[in-house]
Amino acid sequence: MAYDGHVEPDGDWIERVDGPLRVRKLSVEEMDNNVYVLSCTRTGVGLLLDVAARPDRLREATADVELVAAAQTHGHWDHVRAWEELVDEDDWQVWGHEADTTEGMFPREPDRALVDGAVLEVGDVRVEVLHIPGHTPGSLTYLVDGEQYERPHLFTGDSLFPGGFGNTFGSDEAFAQLSSGMVARVFDRLPDETWVYPGHGDDTTLGAERPDLADWLERGW
Repeated sequence: MAYDGHVEPDGDWIERVDGPLRVRKLSVEEMDNNVYVLSCTRTGVGLLLDVAARPDRLREATADVELVAAAQTHGHWDHVRAWEELVDEDDWQVWGHEADTTEGMFPREPDRALVDGAVLEVGDVRVEVLHIPGHTPGSLTYLVDGEQYERPHLFTGDSLFPGGFGNTFGSDEAFAQLSSGMVARVFDRLPDETWVYPGHGDDTTLGAERPDLADWLERGW
């Protein structure tokens, strides 16, 4: 199946390969939570993004990789429902930002506190951690970029979707954090061909969204 960025909840996953990076995408449960498995084509080492739900599906999706850890985009309940079972029964490592730990969003303390600018080594793949708060205080975006790839790959959780930034729940301060962070750290830095993998729904590119950026900033959500 060709990779088009669309998956059905609890349906088949899709995947693509770009240089040493393999991206596998699946959606779980009624909230249509996207889960991504980033793996190295040479070594088979992998990283899962968001222990959202359906532990058995997450086990299945990572069965052919040597899993380093699961890394959270943020701590909202729909993104952490498989955490405790996968830690207790499978001894998974789960990593996340300390701000969402402080807010009590995670069901338990992460095994590693991820910080802005950290680089996660996944075999030959280097994953840069971008802390862009707003949707939650500890929201993280993950970037895979470099000359060995046809395009940058950006995993945005619930901070950027087709059509706008993530929900900031009516807070002007949170919207200012999220919008300014996304403009400075993402739109001003990365090219139009950057592929965006959101926490729910279909993928997009920065080029598809950039023409509407001024409208998003003006409307304030």
